[in-house]
Amino acid sequence: MSRGLLLSGGALAALLTATLPAHATQSASFDDPPTDKVVIKVATVNGSGCPLGTAAVAVSADNTAFTVTYSDYLAKVGGNADPTAFRKNCQLNLIVHVPGGFTYGIASADYRGFASLQRGATGMQKASYYFQGSSNTTSKTHTFSGLYNDNWQATDETEYAQIVWSPCGVERNFNINTELRVSAGTSTPGSSSFMTMDSTDGDISTTYHLAWKECPGK
Repeated sequence: MSRGLLLSGGALAALLTATLPAHATQSASFDDPPTDKVVIKVATVNGSGCPLGTAAVAVSADNTAFTVTYSDYLAKVGGNADPTAFRKNCQLNLIVHVPGGFTYGIASADYRGFASLQRGATGMQKASYYFQGSSNTTSKTHTFSGLYNDNWQATDETEYAQIVWSPCGVERNFNINTELRVSAGTSTPGSSSFMTMDSTDGDISTTYHLAWKECPGK
């Protein structure tokens, strides 16, 4: 049986759902996720936005999503900010143990955080996705403009036909490279702007929704 619904999981305050566009489901569909447990481990985590011990990964109970939680991911410009603090990044290298006979890809990703941007300042969130040893890289960028002082949310969506699938029968690490960047722009000299992928309670969750299909010959 096939279905076109992906459920988010992890430590989100509320469940989110993501569906394929109607025109995409006419030509292809998501297979049910494998019933066996999917294990995702962090091989390496590097970057100014995710110092050691500040990023954690959890898999949803239904194997259709995983969540990355950050607790120290902030880009800042102006005020007493360090000159290099305007850009922060985090490179996650994940080991994904997939049940035999299945392959997966990232169908969508939900990012959340908080931004305080002075008038004339801008903020940018970017993410790139690729499998180890693959030349196929998918990148998405979202921009925010001041005056802005609120929570932000960005969603990267990939149509089914454009999903990059993990190789069947070969275990390849999955890489996610995220970036936050803040520019003072034309804001008042000396004023401070920042963009964060953490919240006032110290945690924010980023959820990646998985698409599954059976490998040929299964």
